[in-house]
Parts: sequence; structure tokens; C-alpha cells
Amino acid sequence: MKRFTYPALLLTVGLLSLTEKPATTDWPEYNGGPDRNHFSPLTQLNAGNVAGLQVAWEYASGGVDTLKNNTQIQCNPLIIDGVLYGVSAGSQAFALDAATGRELWKTAFTDDTFAMNSRGVTYWTDGRQARIYFAYGSLLYALDARTGKPVTSFGKGGKINLKEGLARPGADEYVVSNTPGVVYKNLLIMGHRVSEVAPALPGDVRAYDLHTGRLVWTFHTIPHSGEYGANTWPKDGHRNFGGANNWMGMAIDRQRGIVYVPTGTAAFDLYGSTRPGQNLFANSLIALDAATGKRRWHFQTIHHDIWDRDIPAPPNLFTVVHDGKKVDAVSVLSKQGFLFAFDRVTGKPLFPIEERPMPASTVPGEKAWPTQPIPLKPAPFTRQSFPESDINDFVTDRDTVLAQLRRWQSGKQFFPLPLSPNRTVFFPGTDGGAQWGGAAVDEAGIMYVPSKQIPVTMALVPTPAGSLSVRTVERTGSQLYQTHCANCHGQNREGSHDGSYPALVSISQKRNETSVAQVLAKGQGMMPAFTNLKEAERKAIVDFLFGKTTSVASKGGLNTAPYHHTGFTRWYDRAGYPVSRPPWGTLTAIDMNTGEHRWQVPLGEYPELVAKGIPPTGTDNYGAPAVTAGGLLFIASSRDELIRAFDRKTGRELWRAKLPAAGYASPSTYAVDGKQYVVIACGGGKLKTKSGDRYVAFALP
Repeated sequence: MKRFTYPALLLTVGLLSLTEKPATTDWPEYNGGPDRNHFSPLTQLNAGNVAGLQVAWEYASGGVDTLKNNTQIQCNPLIIDGVLYGVSAGSQAFALDAATGRELWKTAFTDDTFAMNSRGVTYWTDGRQARIYFAYGSLLYALDARTGKPVTSFGKGGKINLKEGLARPGADEYVVSNTPGVVYKNLLIMGHRVSEVAPALPGDVRAYDLHTGRLVWTFHTIPHSGEYGANTWPKDGHRNFGGANNWMGMAIDRQRGIVYVPTGTAAFDLYGSTRPGQNLFANSLIALDAATGKRRWHFQTIHHDIWDRDIPAPPNLFTVVHDGKKVDAVSVLSKQGFLFAFDRVTGKPLFPIEERPMPASTVPGEKAWPTQPIPLKPAPFTRQSFPESDINDFVTDRDTVLAQLRRWQSGKQFFPLPLSPNRTVFFPGTDGGAQWGGAAVDEAGIMYVPSKQIPVTMALVPTPAGSLSVRTVERTGSQLYQTHCANCHGQNREGSHDGSYPALVSISQKRNETSVAQVLAKGQGMMPAFTNLKEAERKAIVDFLFGKTTSVASKGGLNTAPYHHTGFTRWYDRAGYPVSRPPWGTLTAIDMNTGEHRWQVPLGEYPELVAKGIPPTGTDNYGAPAVTAGGLLFIASSRDELIRAFDRKTGRELWRAKLPAAGYASPSTYAVDGKQYVVIACGGGKLKTKSGDRYVAFALP
């Protein structure tokens, strides 16, 4: 076994300087580094030899749930001094020998909390001790990096509860951390995920002492009375609204002491009549002083979001030549296919951004913001509308698709949701465009963006009248289902087309009533815990799902919107393919020095369509690339269960390998004893693909 040491980060004057050792071997932070650029300076693998890659080792991480069959692994593992740190399909942290895949330790937490898909861990060392910070649901652990045991001096017995300090009357209790935080000196800066319905908790960004777990500072993303931005909400907005949270991760400029924090939508995220106004700091990139949490500057990418258009990924930090001068820049992607880039210090846009008039809402009470910011450069990396000419040439039910497209709202961005039976066509769909994997950036300032171009249709429907009463009244399980569950699982329990939200029509064939009640109480996968509902209310929903009619005394109204959406419906034809013209998934190279696109290629394929002579169409995808100084770009992400290597200069595919399950995650690349490896988590489970628990590493023989 390799000797375990901690030279990656050095101690300076009693505080962590985070001066990294020569970056030739490690993948020391989430997405590769504090800049979140997914970049490695390794050069052993290159265009001339990448075709020789073979499997070096596999690790079965455990935790696949064959009952629900949509267990996932979204982790981007860290590799530091020959040790790989990751998270299993069962949400347990582990450490491996990075050269062999041999397990060194693995946690076995069984806390009474909800654990969801984790995208990774945070590493810290002072040269004498090393820690892994790992979130298991709402619990944030400090683990000894050598043994995996909790560091008992941190919080209470090695953990703190991220729920503490967020609770308020009328809110639910759903808080989890799915993306690693960032370290700045003696601070660990954390975001979290909350629910997307009205009872959601607030999205405060918080910094903790990484030795003790003590809360050091808080930034209110829904400003409190008297704070900057409070006038963009109704009075006492922070007491009544939630969301606007950092679930996607952040980047940090440690030299300047600035942490860059993107945020998502306020709740309820697709109907906002109760929260009129611009709604700062939802849907914003916020530059905060990392030591104090004070705002330096911000930019809001969506005003009064009623489209679920969260900033989907961490920012990227890079240096470009702009107007003849070197500029340290920060950028964020959007689900719409936009890219916003700014001077990292001042917040000044690198390229023009224009506020353009947008359509008004036709739904009673809704006041859509009259304008939205549109970047004029770079050009969007996805198409921006779905006209009749873009209907797929081989769609199976063209007449039906054409009739629906002519009847529904389409043709431009930012159509507010109408009342059913009309619908808005989102293109790109509600989860991108860009998604949580984010972009890679190389040392020359070239950005590589994976994205998808699949239409989604959606509308609003009235919430059952009984659910809006502030009095305690009898409500049926069906009414409670429509109020709390139909947004994701469909009005008729049909689920989502991609399998992210399972159908519940035949739930009794997969689960018993006890297990469904437990999921309602604690949550699972993408589903929050319904802790705001009483046990009798949850039981009434379970009874409804299992064919029984039950009524229960229930008090609603306070946090119930008068309308809820019909679900995230990807628009597929009867054969199961998107109704839009390919490509359905793309990989785009953008020169951030000039704002010009260099190339775009399809990402992913359907083998059965290729066999019919149809060129690669691209597929729905989740995850991101890793780019190297050796001229390569590695990415899995696609539903075809392949990992690929591309020439980063041309977009030409150079290598591919079949994975045991789809790699809906971001690869890491590292070297041990002079050998370069590429590793990917193969969790599958989304897009109706099989689940898996493997990590697979590739290297030259």
C-alpha cells in the first residue's frame, strides 16, 4: 500500500493558504480546482495514444436500490496523493487506493435523516492532519481523511445539522447538501438544497469554522428587512418565502478572497403571484467577500423567475485577453443556452447584455417581469425556439405533434405558463440547455459546454379549492396528492417521460404502503421529505395511491399556491424519441477571448438509429467533461452508456468505451507513480437507464 501523506496543501502562519503542490498528479477539489474548470495539466494521454486506453480497475461502491431502480451516482471524485475520495450509490463516503481501486475505508451512516445524491466531498489539510467534509442529507460531517472516522471536535460528535438556523413557521424541514462547499482559510462555505414548493426553507449561504463547526457568517439570499434587495420582495419576504438557494456549487478566488455564488429560483418556482417583484437574490451570480459574507457585486440572470430557470452549475474562473488586456473573468451558464461573463473583480460584463421586453402572463394574479437580460455574445450554445420546421423528420405522429405545436405557446423564450389545456413549449427544456455538470475551461480560455436540446411542455392547473382554505377542513387523499405530488409525478400519476419522476399508477407492484409512507416522511432521490404534512395527511396520500378513499382533517392555505404545474413533460413521440430535430445533445467549444464558437458536435447516440443510417443524434445528458493539457476532452454523460475522448481543438472523437452503467457524472483525471488515469462514476438510473454502483478507471496498459 502507498504511504498516506498530506502534502497537497500547506500551512501558512497558522491558517490554510491552500498553496497547492505542483499540479501534475492530483484532482484536489470538486471539478478539478477552486476555479471549477475541470482542467488538468497532465499530458501523458494525448491524441496519439488515447485509443490505447484500457480498464485499469473497477470499484463496486454499493448502494444500488434494485427496488426503485433509479439509484444514481453524480460524484466527481477527488484524488490527492494517490488516494481517491468519492461517494457511493448509497450516499456513503469512501477512500480508495487510486492506483488499484482497493478500498481503504467507507462510512456506514444510518442517521435518521434523508441522504440524497451527492456530487462529491471537500478536502482540507494543514500539513499535519487532513479532513474530508461530507454531507449526508442535512448532516455535514468532518471525517479523518486517513480513517473515515468522524472528527469529534467538529460540531456535535463530528457533525452539524444544516437545518439549524433556517427553520421558520409554516415551512417544511427539507434541507440537504448535494454539492461540496469551498474552503477559504479557516472557513468552510456551504450552500444547500431546499424544496421547490411554497413551504420551502430559505437559501442562506453560510460559512462555518472548519475546526469547530461554529457558524461564522450568513448571507441572506432572500434579504431581511433593511438589507440590500429587500424592496424587491413583498414586505417581510424572508419570513414567507424560500428557495433562492445555492444547490449547484460555487467557485472561489482565494488570492482575492472572493467566493462566487450562483442561486436558483424562489419557491414556488413556476408561479409567483404571491412574490411580486424582481426577487433578489434568486437566479443571481453573487460575488461575496469570503471572510465576511458581504456582497461585493451581483448580477441577476432572470428577474422574477416563473420558469424554473435556476443557474444550473458552478461558475467558471479563468483569464482571457479582452480588448487587448488580460482579464480575470467569471462566467455562469444558463438552462436557456446562454453564457454570461464578467470581470471577476468589478462585475462588469465582458460582452454586452441587453434587457429585452418579454410577454406578460395571462394567469390571474401573475405579474411577469417586463424585461429579461439577454447576452449578445457569445451566441447561445443551443437553439432558442422550436418552430414547425424543426419537427423531427422521422417523428412517428407528425400530425399530432404539428397540431399541438400550432395550438401551444412557442417560438420564443420566456412565455409565462398558461392555464391548461394550453401549454408553453420550453426550448431548450426546463433542465437545460446547460445542466448541473457545468463547463470545462482550458488554459487558453476555451470553454467546453455539454448541453441538451429537447422540448418540454408545461401548463398551470388550479389547486383543488379545498387545499386553499386556511381553515381545517376535510381533504381527500386525491386532493392532497394533486396539491403536493402532481407537480412531479403527474396529474394522473403517469410520472415523467424520462423516468426521473417515476409513475405511481402501479406503485403497489413495486412497494408496500409502509415503504411509500417512509419516502413521504424522509424523501428519496429528487423527492423532498414532506415534513410539513401531518402523518394523517401523508397516510391519506398513501391510501389514495393504493386505491383507497380517505379523508383527513387538514389545514392549508398559508403556503399553498392557487395554481400548480402539470409536471416536467419531455416531448417525445410514440417511439420514445424527442419530437425536435437533432441534435438532442451537443458539446460546444467557445473561445472566451473572442466570444466566438469554435465547434459543436453531437454528444451521444442511439445505436438503433445509427444502424438505420441516421447520423449520431446526440442524447439527453447529465455530467460534464474533463479537459487536459494533453489536448483531450473526456466525457461520459450520455444515455448510451459510453465514455468518449475528443480532440479538444476539433471536436473529433478519438476513443470510446462501454461503461457498466451510464456515467451521469463528471470524470476526474490524475496520475500515480507516473501513470495517468481517467475515472468516472457509473451510476446510471436517470433517463430510464439501468442503475449501477461502479467507479471505472482507465489507463494505458
